Amino acid sequence: MADSTQHPATVQDFARIDEVTTLKERSLAQKIFASQPFWVTIALILICLVMNWVEPTFLTSGNLYNITRNFAFIGIMALGMTAVILTGGIDLSVGSVMGLVGVVCGLLLQAESHWLVAVLAGLATGALAGAVNGVLIAYLRLPPFVVTLGMLSVARSLAVVLSQNKMIYEFGPYADQFNWIGGGQVLGISNPVWMLVLLTAVFGLVFNFSAWGRYLYAIGGNENAARLTGVPVDRIKLQAYVVAGLTAGIAAVMIVGWQGSAINALGTGYELRVIASTVIGGANLMGGEGGAYGAFVGAALIEVIRNALLMAGVDSNWQGTFVGVFIVLAVLLERIRGKKSD
Repeated sequence: MADSTQHPATVQDFARIDEVTTLKERSLAQKIFASQPFWVTIALILICLVMNWVEPTFLTSGNLYNITRNFAFIGIMALGMTAVILTGGIDLSVGSVMGLVGVVCGLLLQAESHWLVAVLAGLATGALAGAVNGVLIAYLRLPPFVVTLGMLSVARSLAVVLSQNKMIYEFGPYADQFNWIGGGQVLGISNPVWMLVLLTAVFGLVFNFSAWGRYLYAIGGNENAARLTGVPVDRIKLQAYVVAGLTAGIAAVMIVGWQGSAINALGTGYELRVIASTVIGGANLMGGEGGAYGAFVGAALIEVIRNALLMAGVDSNWQGTFVGVFIVLAVLLERIRGKKSD
């Protein structure tokens, strides 16, 4: 009797296991196809293939080198911006912070400081600007839009004052070492791209597998609920803005090294491209949704489109129009995906 009662149960158990396995496989496929970064990647590949068919020089090593290097700076900043957007915030000051960091690095090099001192001072400047934003937003409860808009103006003004509205290009005895940071290459790939790949991997791990990353998503999903569950909301918000300022500093150091000069106008308009990269890559401006790979592929798509327009002979003044259209389409796609999931 015992065997006869156990046998049917065992068969049913195997049936249940098969059902669960099928559900998991189906949910995984649905998750992939519902992922905005996945479709952005598909769009990126299709655009590259079409452009290579129209203009065979598009996928040459030289043009790919330029494309990857150019979007690396935006991608690095987009990673920090993703951390801020995950909390439901925004940082409009990253472009101006970039300009301020570039001027600080240039002035220190001009004063014949060691290149490492210039780099550390630049990164500290970016982090400090982010900390000011974070304190005002997290602890004084001021709106992120207003605070970072104010920092946009302050940082740009400081850059103009410190540089005396002049280009800084005499980098002193450590110019070659500093310039290699952004202008050098390893294995035929520019240093900024290596930095972007490294940071994407680091941010991906942090967002998905660390308590800090889970806190970011929790705050963006429901800040009040996050507070009730013991999440240190104010401290995490502050850290997110510091990270955004720090990534702007990293990008600034590398782009000044690549250009071999620093100007106070560096980074003008970059905040739009950075935010566009995160949104196109699947970040939700309401918070709680986004990822490192999305920021990476979003930045890549914008630069590929920009490069394709130039090679197709389209007036460069139209670039802003295309970026704006893609932002709206990305938000529309997010809205459609949200309705389907509901």
